[in-house]
Amino acid sequence: MRRRQGCLEGLFELFMLNVIFDWLQDHFGFGRGVSCFGCGCGFLLLILFILLACNIIFSTDWFRASWAILRGFI
Repeated sequence: MRRRQGCLEGLFELFMLNVIFDWLQDHFGFGRGVSCFGCGCGFLLLILFILLACNIIFSTDWFRASWAILRGFI
């Protein structure tokens, strides 16, 4: 049987994800330097944040989802 997270555990994970995301955006995000340390890294951090937030909220297993998509192409 798969263990499901509780409400407080999910809220704590989202809070910690937000704290880490804010710190990364302040140091490496949008408007910080040129090339990779500018808009590019901010956009990559945003995509990573969305994927991790969906993982926490919907309990998405991205490894299984991507493997199923790859098997469809092969």
